[in-house]
Amino acid sequence: MAEQKIIVPNIGDFKEVEVIEVLVREGQKIKKDESVITLESDKSSVEVPSNFSGTIKKINIKVGDKVSEGTTILSLNSDGSGEGKLQPVSNNQYNNTENKNEIIDFPINNKKKNLQLPSLDVHGEVKSASPNVKKLIRELGADIDRIPGSERLGRVTKNDVKNYVRGKLTETSIITSQKKIITKNEYEHSEFGEVEVKDIPRIKRLSGPHLVKSWTEIPHVTQHEELDVTEMEQFRSSLSDLYTGQKISITPLAFIMKAMVNGLKAYPNFNASIDSENGKVTYKKYFHIGVAVDTPHGLMVPKIRNVDQLDIKGISHKLRTVSQSCKELRIDKKEFFGGSMTISSLGGIGGTFFTPIINPPELSILGVGKSYDKVVKKEGKIITRKILPISLSYDHRFIDGAEGARFCVHLGQSLGKDFAFKLAV
Repeated sequence: MAEQKIIVPNIGDFKEVEVIEVLVREGQKIKKDESVITLESDKSSVEVPSNFSGTIKKINIKVGDKVSEGTTILSLNSDGSGEGKLQPVSNNQYNNTENKNEIIDFPINNKKKNLQLPSLDVHGEVKSASPNVKKLIRELGADIDRIPGSERLGRVTKNDVKNYVRGKLTETSIITSQKKIITKNEYEHSEFGEVEVKDIPRIKRLSGPHLVKSWTEIPHVTQHEELDVTEMEQFRSSLSDLYTGQKISITPLAFIMKAMVNGLKAYPNFNASIDSENGKVTYKKYFHIGVAVDTPHGLMVPKIRNVDQLDIKGISHKLRTVSQSCKELRIDKKEFFGGSMTISSLGGIGGTFFTPIINPPELSILGVGKSYDKVVKKEGKIITRKILPISLSYDHRFIDGAEGARFCVHLGQSLGKDFAFKLAV
């Protein structure tokens, strides 16, 4: 049994090519033409086969080493068969059915899915695959030794990887769906004092999973701004009936909703819904504004339909009637769907900035705090202005920060000095 050396053959006009995989181990029996290492240059991946059969005595290189033509890869005790000229196996030589440009349709929303599988201490034969397949496996974070190969000697193909990933995703989905959020207390609350146990209100039980889904699946960006509404507030407080002269009470929310419609017209991305799986976006031509209503039963979000067709007084009336219907549970279920954008106002309670959670399939929500007086310096004079704090949350998958900022500026202009009177028309 003669000792033979396996060297790096002529791999073209390349020097110092990186070893990205060692496919064999010392003491392993290999056959002629069986791949022993994988090299990767800027242009391609190359598997180097053995031109002898035998038992590997010593491996001279490791992953990360730089090799050139003539570099000794390993030595083996040859069984005397298979001597010949060594030829590397490149990407397009190994399997003509495996096109490197093939798109694999994994159901993972076009994102790389790291399966995070632990490496195995394999003592049997090392599984083989083409460089393209191995690259795909590395990108997915999978372990080739866990993937069943369908070709001769267990060689792994792209279809094998596809089936394995789909199986893992299904398994993960089932496990996730079976998990419940449970907080295990080591001690009962009653051990520390008097308690009262009640059922979670029905509305909160229904809305809870919806909020969790929104918060975990939608990348929220929340932008906080201070809007100067001094002139708007002066105008609102001066409103009176044309015939009786009696003061008319119009909620600030009516003005804000009218301004939101102006913003939705100027920036239609805020009046859209996306289908990321199918790569589609739906632009709504209507303007139905959702309003968060605080009720004894929990938070409810009915829609005020066609706000663009209502005047300030009409919006104010709709808000009162819809709010009362929610509190009395006399509102149709359909009225909670088909919105353009939602507004959540805490102005009647207090507070300034917060992080409102988007109400899918809408892409944004406006949070409104309680207005307050702020002393500012303008044109060399110290004056007091009425400030409205807002918090705009939007889906960053479709709306970027620049567009969010422009929407806030537009909203401020619509509620400012130059536009307050126009909103009332």
